[in-house]
Amino acid sequence: MKVLKFGGSSVGTPQRIEQLILILDKYHKRGDTFTVAFSAFSGITDSLLEMATLAAKGDEAYKTPLKNLVTRHNDAIAYLLNDSNRPEIATALSQNHEELEDLLHGIFLVREASTRTLDYVVSFGERNSSFVIAAAMNQRGIPSEFLDARKIIVTDKNFGAAKVDFAVTNEKIEQYYALHNDKVQVVTGFIGATKGGLTTTLGRGGSDYTGAILGAALNAEVVERWTDVDGILTADPRKVKKAFTVPVMTYGEAMEMSHFGAKVIYPPTIQPTLAKNIPLVIKNTFNPDFEGTLVSTQGNPNGSIITGISSIPHITLLTLQGSGLFGVPGIAARLFSALGRSGVNIILITQGSSEYSISFAVQPASMRKAVKAVEEEFNYEMKSALVDSIKVEDDLAVIAIIGENMRFRPGIAGRMFQALGKNGINSVAIAQGSSELNISVVVPKSDETKALNALHESFFLSDTRQLHLFIMGVGLIGGTLINQIRQQADYLRIERSLEIKVVGLANSKKMIFNEDGIELDNWQNLLFEANDVSDVQGFITNMKTMNLSNTIFIDNTASEEIAANYGTILNASISISTPNKIATSSSYEQYKDLQRIANRRNVQFKYETNVGAGLPVISTLKDLTNSGDRILKIEGVLSGTLAYIFNNFKAGTTFSDIVKKAKALGLTEPDPRDDLSGRDVRRKIIILAREAGYPIEAVDVALENILPQACIDATSVDDFFVALEQADAHFETMRANAEANGKALRMAAKLENGKASVGLLEVDSQHPFYMLSGSDNMIVFTSERYKDRPLVVRGPGAGAEVTAAGIFAEIITIGNYL
Repeated sequence: MKVLKFGGSSVGTPQRIEQLILILDKYHKRGDTFTVAFSAFSGITDSLLEMATLAAKGDEAYKTPLKNLVTRHNDAIAYLLNDSNRPEIATALSQNHEELEDLLHGIFLVREASTRTLDYVVSFGERNSSFVIAAAMNQRGIPSEFLDARKIIVTDKNFGAAKVDFAVTNEKIEQYYALHNDKVQVVTGFIGATKGGLTTTLGRGGSDYTGAILGAALNAEVVERWTDVDGILTADPRKVKKAFTVPVMTYGEAMEMSHFGAKVIYPPTIQPTLAKNIPLVIKNTFNPDFEGTLVSTQGNPNGSIITGISSIPHITLLTLQGSGLFGVPGIAARLFSALGRSGVNIILITQGSSEYSISFAVQPASMRKAVKAVEEEFNYEMKSALVDSIKVEDDLAVIAIIGENMRFRPGIAGRMFQALGKNGINSVAIAQGSSELNISVVVPKSDETKALNALHESFFLSDTRQLHLFIMGVGLIGGTLINQIRQQADYLRIERSLEIKVVGLANSKKMIFNEDGIELDNWQNLLFEANDVSDVQGFITNMKTMNLSNTIFIDNTASEEIAANYGTILNASISISTPNKIATSSSYEQYKDLQRIANRRNVQFKYETNVGAGLPVISTLKDLTNSGDRILKIEGVLSGTLAYIFNNFKAGTTFSDIVKKAKALGLTEPDPRDDLSGRDVRRKIIILAREAGYPIEAVDVALENILPQACIDATSVDDFFVALEQADAHFETMRANAEANGKALRMAAKLENGKASVGLLEVDSQHPFYMLSGSDNMIVFTSERYKDRPLVVRGPGAGAEVTAAGIFAEIITIGNYL
């Protein structure tokens, strides 16, 4: 014997009922012996309760949902039954509806609906659905018989959540099925009756409970619960999109998963099957060929370390603490006895070995009752200042990792908290039982989804990392970066198990967000058509509100406003990669503060492209200092733009033409004076000095101005170029004099003995800078270890491709860290 139970979603429409009858027909044709239980049509139970509530208030509006109920069931038989079968069923259904109408009218007259009456009202849902489906099954050729569960399931009078008298019930079921074994019994779920015949309901998950009761009484080979998902998943698919079905799990794992919010099963409903070791299978009505999940006494010893991750999204944490708790026997007993007498259900309990405090989680609706109970119990201790007033923390959630394979496996908790910590998720409270089947942690409610995804990736997708990028600035560098990510997407996913999603984009006019990832083949059109006006604070707020795991913020701008928000972003546990030099070259205190925040929040603050674009300049310097080497001197041609200009400034050319060409190639800032002034180079030598350990400020750098005053004073870029053309003779004289001496002009920076300078040098053929070409940068590190032969880093120091590649490399580095 197999027991099949179909939930409300499976019988939500006539079309769905037609689908499940096809499933049952396969069982019948296969020769399986089975019985089946049904819930009410989806939404009907709530509708019946609404009718009764309105009627009890004296509101005739109850007639509207009643009319809709009648229509819905009549539409179902019109769709499912042919002309010859429909009249008999329609007559019986009409009698049911007349009885319901009379009952509701009675409630309306007396203005009262007791729990006993409500049970009778809601029973019409299952009675109607099972009756209609039994008729449809017969029409299909499956010999079936409608069975009102009130005939076989006997309960007490605890209306709304009646307790089953299993001794009587099991006997009735066995006797009934022995006499009716020639047809498939189609049983009403959710309902039973007292010994006197009063209708009762079995409480939350009652229809599932019916299936388990039948399975246990009939010693079924299996109980199948058909629903609208592919079994029990590793996590809630609404919150974790990469959740997948667990093929096999134990009863213990299923109980834990259901306790912590898994909606597929409800603990009391599997108790009868658990008691008899009857396997439970969770299957999907809309994907009937999928195996689903098998719940039994046997788990999967070769499966994942954990079986699933679940959560309770709304809890309140209460803490009883004080010196009066230390070493006093019976405190916990008093606390939980007081809560028990008040009917407060405790979700989680934790106590430190100091015995100074006991924390416990309850549903928010029980918070006031719990506080009152504790205050009354510990009134004397609180008045005597031995115990503090109870501490209440709201807006929390419980996350639990669950699995039999966690037993005796070291490092599971460490892996859990590492995953949470790297995503900036604070653990408010922690609990683990000695069975090692469950580790629970209380986190802020706002971090629930983020925590679930971080843990799911860590335990189930540890070979695959998913990064969420928010990019501000999609000009030359940003656009190139997006194209590089798009071109490398398949390689990274297949070869490096790294999936990069761009979930936020902004330029100076528009911004767009998509948690599932912005389509990179069409990002420009999507951004152009976006409705949101670009706003720095709005972008950051959206990024924080989305609160995705493994988030990285990319700033491809030169914006002071964005740089001023780096602290806020890092404080939100979001890593940063940026070529924007403003934050790292402004005040030394701000530079150090950003480093401190990143360390405290355990996130990455990357700015390799601040100096040398894609060259490994800062990382090389960090490697030297971290390994204990002492930097004696740094010399560098640090601007790819200025390198290009002076490397190409030769006889037969004019200085202004070279600058114009550099701007046309995208090598300069929009205003080339930002490059020619040396301010950009000054920022870079400041950053290198700070990385070398010198607390240097901008005023400490000696900066040589190479531009005539007329160029500096020009009111626009066009006016600047006019003034620069007029200064061509000045620059030609400088070049010719250097050439006459066998030298070349190079704009370079220098740091030595803690003093920094930026200026135009004349270098001869023996100098490393002399042979530079194109836009190459060169940085020369002289240190204690590299004193006789300095360490040289050379390569392209400007251009969108190399800068974007440098940012891309940092994204992957951050991803490896996360």
